[in-house]
Amino acid sequence: MARPKPWEVDDELWAVIEPLLPKVERRIRHPGRKRHPDRLVFQGILFVLHTGIAWQHLPQELGFGSGMTCWRRLAEWTEAGVWPRLHEALLAELRGANALDFSRAAVDGPHPGLKGGAKTGRSPVDRGRTGSKHHLITGATGIPLAATLTGGNRNDVTQLIPLLEAVPPVRGKRGRPRRRPDVVLADRGYDHDKYRRLVWDLGVKPQIARRGTEHGSGLGGQRWVVERAFAHLHWFCRLRIRWEIRDDIHEAFLSLACSIICWRRLKKLRPR
Repeated sequence: MARPKPWEVDDELWAVIEPLLPKVERRIRHPGRKRHPDRLVFQGILFVLHTGIAWQHLPQELGFGSGMTCWRRLAEWTEAGVWPRLHEALLAELRGANALDFSRAAVDGPHPGLKGGAKTGRSPVDRGRTGSKHHLITGATGIPLAATLTGGNRNDVTQLIPLLEAVPPVRGKRGRPRRRPDVVLADRGYDHDKYRRLVWDLGVKPQIARRGTEHGSGLGGQRWVVERAFAHLHWFCRLRIRWEIRDDIHEAFLSLACSIICWRRLKKLRPR
């Protein structure tokens, strides 16, 4: 049996996605061309996300529709807030399966090679080239909880609080939704007492390595999960280089990639 392609959407995943998509009624008068099926268009978006191919080069023989059709649908669904709700729904399923550990979280913010557009800036560590940064917070087992996009000139520590605040309220169990981890782990780039106090104000304990201390503090043995999560994120070729001028479209790809990582983790938990 041939292994399914990563952009092929199975019935289980589509059952999660379809209710989140806005319903578009076809006009009775002057209906125009029939709308391309949402499921095929979504697979076209995933194809671009995985391969990094230009929209105009999307192969027509795949049946996903034109690249412009897929781009328009991506913009439409982004405006409707589909991607954060998809990520939140998958996180709830993971929590319901006891696979989401809020006992600690890890943050990081590497600098991928990106082009221009909104939320870009001259990187102080990349020979002054204009670019953006992906910032990520994961649970104790490396499941992405939230991701943000900033200019390459932004210091990582400035995104510590926005990352914590970006974690959605995660349901999946009885009682109040869980939103804050007990502890947040960060490397020396986040060493600033002001932000430690702000983290405490959110009810989270900061464990941040101090500048000038020797390696071997023990945080690396727990923080590696966020490094692995970044490696998984950047397997999606469209996230390695920012081709989108519109920051909301690149953020849509970023959120969708986090959701796909969550879905893959969920699939491993289900009996085959």
